[in-house]
Amino acid sequence: MFISSARRGRRESVASAVLGLLLVGVTGVPAHADSTRQQQWFLDAMKAERMWRTSTGEGVTVAVIDSGVDENNPDLKGRILPGKDFATDRAGDERTDYDGHGTGMAGLIAGIGAYDSGNGAFGLAPGAKILPIRMPDAEAAASEGEAARQFNEAAPKAIRYVADSGARVINISLGQTEGSAKLTAAVRYALEKGSLIFAAVGNSGDKGNQVEYPAATPGVVGVAAVGKNLSRTAESEHGPQVDLAAPGEDLVYACASQSGLCSGHGTSGATALASASAALIWSRHPTWTNNQILRVLLNTIGAPTDGAKRNDSIGYGIVRPRVALQSPGDPGPAGEYPLPDLAAAQASGAPGSQASASGVAGVPAKGDDLPAAFSSARHSGGSVRWLRLGVSAAVLVGGSVVVLVARRRRQT
Repeated sequence: MFISSARRGRRESVASAVLGLLLVGVTGVPAHADSTRQQQWFLDAMKAERMWRTSTGEGVTVAVIDSGVDENNPDLKGRILPGKDFATDRAGDERTDYDGHGTGMAGLIAGIGAYDSGNGAFGLAPGAKILPIRMPDAEAAASEGEAARQFNEAAPKAIRYVADSGARVINISLGQTEGSAKLTAAVRYALEKGSLIFAAVGNSGDKGNQVEYPAATPGVVGVAAVGKNLSRTAESEHGPQVDLAAPGEDLVYACASQSGLCSGHGTSGATALASASAALIWSRHPTWTNNQILRVLLNTIGAPTDGAKRNDSIGYGIVRPRVALQSPGDPGPAGEYPLPDLAAAQASGAPGSQASASGVAGVPAKGDDLPAAFSSARHSGGSVRWLRLGVSAAVLVGGSVVVLVARRRRQT
């Protein structure tokens, strides 16, 4: 759900005076600022350089389940591992990006700034490695129904492959308004193997607000996008599927365009920044479990909920990895998932055969199994679409948090 565009001119309008490709609703234009790094406000807000003295994400592998990752992008040199290609109808493999979206997510996570003699874009966790997983292209599907079928066939296989490969963090900046029992089972398998899954909640918050999977799947951390004003962006979806938020506005990052740089907005980018935040903490505390990493992320969350309560716009709050690295607090039980949706879903037993309020037969959204206090704003219905989520992540500026939002809907 990432709205983006590039020099190829495939997307919408220019979002900022920066080289563009991958973020929601953005087209590429030459940048005129002094440097690319100066345009990455979210890194300044999150005090990235200060964090990098403690952790860069080294030793942590982040799987990017997306459109592939361009291994030739200079900002990702040496970061890309061999992965898996599930887009069997496309030329190349998982290190060939058929539309640039996956490269953008990888850049936000692990970019090293090497483009143009060191004037490239950095990711939040530049020491992390990227495991690329290429999914089928929904835009190439014959119909929306076929795109949904392909997604729910490939996504569970991709998640299981990644979990078996030992990737600790799984980034899914994709969405589909239908889930499946196979997808739910794959998520639980990955959690049992020790992985932590982040997924974009979607970018139709101002256009129907359709529930999307896997963000709405129990056990997945649903990520919303916020802007520089610390509020949910209009496009970022809202509801009980939202667990936390991150910046998703005016993002500049490495991508697969000829320029090597892009700009955009959306929940896709926010999800990448949330995944990178987890990588930073895991690198610092390699013996912690997935449950403990997530618990510390939640314990150190930013305003306005401050971790005590949640709301349907930004969940429990905005991620603050700097605080998590400085004062993580008690990581808690190693084997207990800290969010309520997974335990509630397991306690409810197998879902019935009737369609849930989310419109998916036999597959509950998080809100279907949550207490009433968490289920007040669930929306249903809508046509089946495979959505790309925009970049987002939470950022702190001296005690305040910065959030970005972006969305990219792939239409057949």
